[in-house]
Amino acid sequence: MDPIGLQLGTRNLWSWLVRLLSKDPEWLNSKMKFFLPNTDLDSRNETSDPEQRIILQLRKLHVQGLATWQSFIHCVCMELEVPLDLEVPLLSTWGCDDGLTSQLGAEEKSQRESQLHRGLKRPHQSCGSSPCRKQYRKQQLELAKKYLQLLRTSALQRYGSRIPGSGQPHAFHQAYVPPILRRATAPLDTRGGAIMGNPRVEDGTDVSISDLFNTRTNKGPRVTILLGKAGMGKTTLAHRLCQKWAEGQLDCFQALFLFEFRQLNLITRFLTLPQLLFDLYLSPESDPDAVFQYLEDNADQVLLIFDGLDEALQPCSSTDPEDPDGPGPVLALFSGLCHGTLLPGCWVLATSRPGKLPACLPSEAAVVHMLGFDGPRVEEYVNCFFSTQSSREGALGELQTNGRLRSLCAVPALCQVACLCLHHLLPDHAPGQSAALLPTMTQLYMQMVLALSPRGHLPTTSLLGLGEVALKSLETGKVTFYARDIPPPLMAFGATHSLLTSFCICTGPGHQQTGYAFTHFNLQEFLAALHLMASPKVDEDLLTQHVTLNSRWVLRTGPKAKLDLSDHLPTFLAGLASCTCRPFLSHMAQRGEDWVGTKQAAVVQALKKLATRKLTGPKVVELLHCVNETQEPELASLTAQSLPYQLPFHNFSLTYTDLAVLTNILEHREAPIHLDFEGCTLEPHCPEALVGCEQIENLSFKSRKCGDAFAEVLSRSLPTMGRLQMLGLAGSKITARGISHLVKALPLCPQLEEVSFQDNQLNDQVVLNIVEVLPHLPRLRKLDLSGNNICVSTLLCLTKVAVTCPTISMLQAREADLIFLLSPPKETTAELQRAPDLQESDGQRKEAQSRSLTLRLQKCQLQVHDAETLIALLREGPHLEEVDLSGNQLEDEGCRLMAEAVSQLHITRKLDLSDNGLSVAGVHCVLRAVHACWTLTDLHISLLHKTVVFMFAQDPEQQEGSQNRAAFLDSLMLQMPSELPLSSRRMRLTHCGLQAKHLEQLCKALGGSCHLGHLHLDFSGNALGDEGAARLAQLLPGLGALQSLNLSENGLSLDAVLGLARCFSTLQWVFHLDISFERQRILLRGEKTGRGIWTTGSLPDLPAAAELSGFRWRCTPRSLCLTECPLEPLTLTRLCATLEVCPGPLEIQLSCEVLSDKSLETLLHCLPQLPQLSLLQLSQTALSPRSPFLLADIFSLCPRVKKVDLRSLHHSTLHFRSNEEQEGVCCGFTGCSLSQEHVESLCWLLSKCEDLSQVDLSVNLLGDGGIRSVLECLPRVPISGSLDLGSKQSFQIHFSKEDQAGKTLRLSECSFRPEHVSRLAAGLSQSLQLMELMLTQCCLGQEQLTTLLSLVQRPAGLFSLRVQEPWVDQAGVLSLLEVCAQASGNVTEISISETQQQLHVQLEFPRQEENPEAVALRLAHCDLGTHHSLLVRQLMETCARLQQLSLSQVNLCEDGDSSSLLLRSLLLSLSELKKFRLTSSRVSTEGLAHLASGLGHCHHLEELEWSNTEFDEEGTKALMRALEEKWMLKRLDLSHLLLNGSTLDLLTRGLSHMTLLQSLRLNRNSIGDVDCCHLSEALRAATSLEELDLSANSISPAGGVKLAESLALCRCLEELMLGCNDLGDHTALELAQELPQHLRVLRLPSSHLGPKGALSLVQALDGSPHVEEISLAENNLAEGVPRFCKGLPLLRRIDLVSCKIDNQTAKLLTSSFTLCPALEVILLSWNLLGDEAAAELAQVLPRMGRLKRVDLEKNQITARGAWLLAEGLAQSSVQVIRLWNNNIPCNVAQSLQSQEPRLDFAFFDNQPQAHWGT
Repeated sequence: MDPIGLQLGTRNLWSWLVRLLSKDPEWLNSKMKFFLPNTDLDSRNETSDPEQRIILQLRKLHVQGLATWQSFIHCVCMELEVPLDLEVPLLSTWGCDDGLTSQLGAEEKSQRESQLHRGLKRPHQSCGSSPCRKQYRKQQLELAKKYLQLLRTSALQRYGSRIPGSGQPHAFHQAYVPPILRRATAPLDTRGGAIMGNPRVEDGTDVSISDLFNTRTNKGPRVTILLGKAGMGKTTLAHRLCQKWAEGQLDCFQALFLFEFRQLNLITRFLTLPQLLFDLYLSPESDPDAVFQYLEDNADQVLLIFDGLDEALQPCSSTDPEDPDGPGPVLALFSGLCHGTLLPGCWVLATSRPGKLPACLPSEAAVVHMLGFDGPRVEEYVNCFFSTQSSREGALGELQTNGRLRSLCAVPALCQVACLCLHHLLPDHAPGQSAALLPTMTQLYMQMVLALSPRGHLPTTSLLGLGEVALKSLETGKVTFYARDIPPPLMAFGATHSLLTSFCICTGPGHQQTGYAFTHFNLQEFLAALHLMASPKVDEDLLTQHVTLNSRWVLRTGPKAKLDLSDHLPTFLAGLASCTCRPFLSHMAQRGEDWVGTKQAAVVQALKKLATRKLTGPKVVELLHCVNETQEPELASLTAQSLPYQLPFHNFSLTYTDLAVLTNILEHREAPIHLDFEGCTLEPHCPEALVGCEQIENLSFKSRKCGDAFAEVLSRSLPTMGRLQMLGLAGSKITARGISHLVKALPLCPQLEEVSFQDNQLNDQVVLNIVEVLPHLPRLRKLDLSGNNICVSTLLCLTKVAVTCPTISMLQAREADLIFLLSPPKETTAELQRAPDLQESDGQRKEAQSRSLTLRLQKCQLQVHDAETLIALLREGPHLEEVDLSGNQLEDEGCRLMAEAVSQLHITRKLDLSDNGLSVAGVHCVLRAVHACWTLTDLHISLLHKTVVFMFAQDPEQQEGSQNRAAFLDSLMLQMPSELPLSSRRMRLTHCGLQAKHLEQLCKALGGSCHLGHLHLDFSGNALGDEGAARLAQLLPGLGALQSLNLSENGLSLDAVLGLARCFSTLQWVFHLDISFERQRILLRGEKTGRGIWTTGSLPDLPAAAELSGFRWRCTPRSLCLTECPLEPLTLTRLCATLEVCPGPLEIQLSCEVLSDKSLETLLHCLPQLPQLSLLQLSQTALSPRSPFLLADIFSLCPRVKKVDLRSLHHSTLHFRSNEEQEGVCCGFTGCSLSQEHVESLCWLLSKCEDLSQVDLSVNLLGDGGIRSVLECLPRVPISGSLDLGSKQSFQIHFSKEDQAGKTLRLSECSFRPEHVSRLAAGLSQSLQLMELMLTQCCLGQEQLTTLLSLVQRPAGLFSLRVQEPWVDQAGVLSLLEVCAQASGNVTEISISETQQQLHVQLEFPRQEENPEAVALRLAHCDLGTHHSLLVRQLMETCARLQQLSLSQVNLCEDGDSSSLLLRSLLLSLSELKKFRLTSSRVSTEGLAHLASGLGHCHHLEELEWSNTEFDEEGTKALMRALEEKWMLKRLDLSHLLLNGSTLDLLTRGLSHMTLLQSLRLNRNSIGDVDCCHLSEALRAATSLEELDLSANSISPAGGVKLAESLALCRCLEELMLGCNDLGDHTALELAQELPQHLRVLRLPSSHLGPKGALSLVQALDGSPHVEEISLAENNLAEGVPRFCKGLPLLRRIDLVSCKIDNQTAKLLTSSFTLCPALEVILLSWNLLGDEAAAELAQVLPRMGRLKRVDLEKNQITARGAWLLAEGLAQSSVQVIRLWNNNIPCNVAQSLQSQEPRLDFAFFDNQPQAHWGT
């Protein structure tokens, strides 16, 4: 009997237990291995008797302590077939706390201590000194060998073959498949995340376990960092290395030590390296110092593995400690090992998750990435896991049919769990159904948990208990437990089902404990999530606190640091929120599914909030995992739609599983997405996860980690992405092998538009192979091959490809850049799928004919022989839009060859040979070479700036546009006069160091160019000097008619400048000479070049068609501009003498700092010698105070002067009249400081002028005295126009040549005070010729106005007073009428406008008093109060002869009905009233009745207007009744009254009696067809009708036809406005037959007219001598645009806005404009007009002398059309052409407007719109 059994008093129970375990000794061995990890089960010291062996093993378990023994007993009862009569006493006696600890006593303690110290005690003394050193070394070697053997034995015991647990397959612990290992070569950056995202990281080939250590390295620390995400197998690999070493496979190492930081974190004291190796790992049997010395001597054969560096808690410093051999923290020892200060030469391997690493790691450490499993490795693992062939095939079949499960298996830990689940599920499910139960990582673990209950009983209590332990440990950062930390039942449960693992923890010398942990962090997180979801202790708030996104872990340092390893806790929470998990959670929680659903909804809601936030790339990946785990389509859709259009992933590691989850989520997205992976660690098989992802539009990878394997996998995935348009693979390590796979795949992606292989170090042949695929990508627009290594010969081969491939539009090569731009044919998708032969014969041939290629080979080291090859390639190629060879080495010869070849190369825009080493001698060669190239428009050579640029004009047949457009432009060419050259050419030889000696040779080279076109010659920035200028003046006649000559910055003197003035006078082509002497800017220009010479920018190149026939100035003046030049009398004399022979008209502009009186007198005396002079201008030139008198005397010196304008003594202008101009002289001296003393002298000089029209003396210092002096001198100065004496105040006097009856006085802002009113009234009474006084904001109040009206007394005649004051809008009608009642004369007109603050009163003198009896009789009918009766009496007396009463924007409701009652009484007395207006006002129904009653007695009314006033039906009826018996009414305006059927009936009855009616306005009244028919009948009597406005009603063709029939009787009708009605063509046809002969205005906008109706109207109007305006806007006039054959001589305005007029129909229209000589406004905006229409308009503009405005907004005119309009505008008097919102670039619009301000491109009209009638 065992002593323990005797001691415990449980003899029978002990015997039963021994007999029970004897039946299954293997099970006992597995439990011994779990509870005692370091126990040697094969020790030779153990007995051979099986029963005694079991007793010894039980003794070892028993001495471990109460918790261990209780956990073991629970395992016995849980796993073995224990009879009930034995299970009860076992659990009751040894399975619970019943004082067993006290029974064990001291024996347990002594036995445990003896066991721990046996074999591990480290002697602290050395082996002593040997008399023989050799003997000592021999003894040391033997001790080391024994220790090394002990290490191997211990490692084999720890990490050898594991024994499977109960119920697990045999391969569960045996199968090991190495994951993908990939070495990185970039330096380690501990701050940025262990080289994560460094684009230089390369993948190379896969690394095997044996390749992790390069034992041939002899220098520096030998440190390797193994990086991998959780579950990748880092710890397993570390154990695998120990096993391989123990088995003798890593023979390069004699010693291997493995430390786990989760155990080292428990060591709080400082250690030395020997203590770390011997006290915490394995102690030598004796003499540890000798053993350590041996390890130091052979350090290059020692490997130390540190697992879980990311779990380290202690602080780490990158600096070396003062004493490296002294004690320190564990992480400091690790740092010393890495840096070689401890055990120098040893090998160190550390494993870690990606993220920030400790700073103590050396930057030269090697980095290896652990990337998990690919497909073959998953298959290998499955084959190793399952023992039978049928189970292997079943498992592989499940993986093949379930892509999601296959993607999860890319993580080795999940692959193991999946195999466990399949092992459990396969026997009970049909093929293909098992994997369906494993769609997510969470459900993998859930199925694993379900597999723990084969009998159908789920151990919920144990699972939730372990979950609580797992959660608490995660929250506290605790990953290691002791037996006392976990209740024995839970320990037994975890041990039974392999949920827990055990290991030995060495806490000191001879001190060991057994530690426990969950088998994997993921399992711990799953159990923690299970507890959160199923435990009633956890509410929703606490649950959602754990739903967070952790993008990366942060380095933990400091004494209070703790681990944060909950990477997948939010993911598991999300997975448990799936509806599929609800029954499982309900069973776990023992609650209803509603309770579980509430918790699940809280998790989903938290994820929805996260889905709408802006997240970084790592957090996006974590979110996608969480959303994918939920299996909620709504949440997946929300997340997918919330992802940004550009989704970047930069600088972090991504796995196959990550991309698979991304693909799954993107399936719920409708919009395309751009994925950008830059600097990310990607597994080679990652692209497999993107297979079939239709949402990806742009896919970009930029990382040195991408190699051939990655490219091969990517090539298989690309054809499955149907919407992929852009593919980028940059900065990778792909070789020719990888590229070959991609090249084969690209033709399978015909939708690709952009491909980038930049920065891949591709060689020449690979680049050529890529380019060969271009013809097979019909939609490709860009191919980027920059950053690769190619030679010049390969570049020429690529040039040949660009020339021959019909879709390539540009090849750009510049140093490292190499880019192809393509222009795919505009074909539909169906056409792209046609057979290749059909495409070749159909679309491509047409594209090839019009193709244009841009070739840029910049800084490519091209030499002369390369230029020859290039010319041969390009000679037979397509049209070249641009050829840029700048920055090469062509030199003179190469540039000459290219210049000679330009005429054969079909270059349409630009050839750039800059920076090619061209010399002055080469310039002559280039000029001679291009003299015969007629398409050359601009040659710019600047040797200083190394510029050599040729610009060309396009051939007419190569211009953009359709064939019709080309034919049109050809027709323009045919219309040009034969004498005009076909092109304009500019030769710029600037900053070339040219001297006088070079000119003759240059002019010979230029001689041929001058005859090919209008030549612009630029010699600026050279060194010609006076000698060169003189020589050039001799050579200029031989160059022919130049367009311009620029001689700026050539060091010319004033004599040379005056010599150029002789050229200006003698050379016929020189029209403009511009000289800025100080800045040395000298330019001679011809007739056609008034624009853009000084500006660097230019307008778009235009063909010669821009210079159309007739686009000449009718009389182009010549101009001489001489600025910044000293103008001495002698200089002016010489200049004027030179200009005497200059043909006219001539304009001279002079400018200098100061012009003396002597110089001014000399200039003025020379003017009579220049009869051709039309303008003399002195700008920005200071003149003396005497200059106004000198200029005033010019009229006697030179009678041709018609205008003198001197401003501020700095700007003066003299205009001269031609012989045919009418007389009339204007003189202005503004701002010249003239005072009273100057008035008499100035007026005396002005009196000599007999035809003085206008004099402007404003802004001077005249003062009151000066103005009086001027007024006194007026009789002697014969002014016939106006005199302006204003300064700060306006003071203008207008004169008339003939005596006129009336005068007008306008006074504004005069601030009258009360005392001024009487003086003003007295003045008005005496000024008998003054007919009208206008007072605007003169501070004249109501009382002062009343006084003024009462004081003005005149003998006879009419007098009008207009007042505008702010108080008028507040006074009210009654108050204003009360003011009028006080007038001294008879009031004949009253006009009130409250909102405009205006009151107009017209008086008639002398006042005629009315018979008092008649007044009293009228008053008897008035029911008014006393005050109102008095007012009415006054008004009756004052307004007895009132003929017009106008009330606009007044409020007749603010004082009740008082105003309307007063007006009624007044109207009753107005027997002579002819006009009454009430517009835009407020009036009540009662008030309207009063007004209608009063108007009923006004039988002499001729005009009545009630427009824009809101009346109700009763009020409107009252108004209509007032119209009865108005026989004399001539004008009736009832616009916008909303008349209905009953009121219209009253109106039509009244109209039938108005035989004198001339104008009827009823617009905006909702008149329908029935009402229109009644109205038409009434109009038959209106035979005098001249104006009819029925626009904006509801008249359809039925009513329109009736109206047209009735208008046949209105023979006097002049204006007809029927727009905004649905009239249609039927009405138009009827109108065309009945249009009156005297019609002046026809407005039918928005009348639903078609081409047929519009043409009929135009034909009816054609030839009419009276028509002035036609408006057919907003009708469909396509193919039916108006065209006149006979013309309309008085037509002033035509409105065709938004009529769908295109270029073709515009031709007929513009030709008709010439038949309308009075046309002033043309409105053609919002149509379809293009450049052809613009050209037609430009041709007719010069022939339309009265045209003022053309509106072309919102059309399709381009820069070319705008230029043509500008040319036509230059020859016309048009004030503005509106071009807003056409296809004209902003820079071109600005340039055009700066040169021609009358072109308006703004949204708002910048120029005053001229009224057509002016």
